[in-house]
Amino acid sequence: MRFRDVAADRWNSSPNFASPDNVGKQPTVIAIYDDEARTIFLPEGWTGGTPAELSVLVHELVHHVQTVAGLKFACAEEREKAAFEAQERWLALFGSDLLKEFELDPFTLLVRTNCLY
Repeated sequence: MRFRDVAADRWNSSPNFASPDNVGKQPTVIAIYDDEARTIFLPEGWTGGTPAELSVLVHELVHHVQTVAGLKFACAEEREKAAFEAQERWLALFGSDLLKEFELDPFTLLVRTNCLY
């Protein structure tokens, strides 16, 4: 699936992903939404037992709605904006956020949600 045109939401599993030591490394894939199959793939062991785990599902559900609605985007990153916003709002209901749960800082979110060409 990694080589198909699949919206993959990649998360960093190590602190300070933007550090020089991590340049060029790919973050860990936490979940994938397959547009063609209209299927969300979650990792083995995923239980949805925490607000953070459920937030990953919220994020992927946004991609499903985008696909079903036939929404078009200038680039893959652009479609991430609404998904991250929904995930952030979900986490806020539990007093958390993307920075606390996934070490996603505002600059990283800006880069990952905008077309950079």
